[in-house]
Amino acid sequence: MKDRIRPFSVWSSILFGSALILAASWTAGGQQRPSFRAKVDVVDVSCIVRDRRGRYREDLTRHDFQVYEDGVRQELRFFHREKARTARSLSVALVMDSSASVRDKLAFEQKAAIEFFGETLTREGEAGAVVQFDSDVRLLHDFSTDPSKLAEAIMEVRAEGATRLYDAIWVTVRDLLRHQAGRRVLVVLSDGADTRSSVTWQRAIRTAQSHDVLIYGIGVKSSGFDADFEKLKRFAEATGGRFVNSKANLKRLRQAFNGIRRDLEYQYSLGYVSSNSKADGSFRKIRVELARSGLKVRHREGYYAAEPNP
Repeated sequence: MKDRIRPFSVWSSILFGSALILAASWTAGGQQRPSFRAKVDVVDVSCIVRDRRGRYREDLTRHDFQVYEDGVRQELRFFHREKARTARSLSVALVMDSSASVRDKLAFEQKAAIEFFGETLTREGEAGAVVQFDSDVRLLHDFSTDPSKLAEAIMEVRAEGATRLYDAIWVTVRDLLRHQAGRRVLVVLSDGADTRSSVTWQRAIRTAQSHDVLIYGIGVKSSGFDADFEKLKRFAEATGGRFVNSKANLKRLRQAFNGIRRDLEYQYSLGYVSSNSKADGSFRKIRVELARSGLKVRHREGYYAAEPNP
């Protein structure tokens, strides 16, 4: 895969009057494979299933899953177990809080994040990107399959300024992840305390839900600063990811990243065409039930239907 280099420029032009800055080079994403949203209006639902002891279950079939939208059972059209050799392509955007409030924990973040990419991006079609946010939002490296290039970008992060968490999530989904085929994942390291965003947290969540993006939140807090881990939890719950409080400890950071990597290895992907064909922009609530007892399934809360034509 060849890098496509673009000069330093303004990312996404102007976001409500605030420039979002590009930094460093851009790299093409992984080889594209068919996704559920390619040509038909299919709702994609990624699921993680565990038993009562927290162990992943990978022996389920399509007959074990029942999907409901707004309480109405849907016909399951697609079923896929994301096994190593047959897994759909994976795009992971790492969004790092580099505001002053996490300055003394930045080295831990960098070390654990570099290890995560090295252990996760091991197969064809798996790519990562690095985004930094403080008073601005900067793309440090676009999607690349080379963990060493991503490591270089991660080490460029310097802590200063305010916190534009919601802007960072919104623009990363809108300008990066939504263009990627296959599975889309956003991992955010932050204290969760937004101080300067132009978009609301509700809008950021809606954008992620609209583009099938799973958000994983890792809480990192420095002493003497406020945190809002509940917001990180809300992003995760709404999209089917999960939140982990790292307690700003390197061992727990590593465990958090390892948990994300394991989730991605044990995913089920379900697809259905909604029985509600209205293009009304409404939120559709999703519920997944399992035929087997003693199991717990995690998935996104729902999605937004297409907007009506003007």
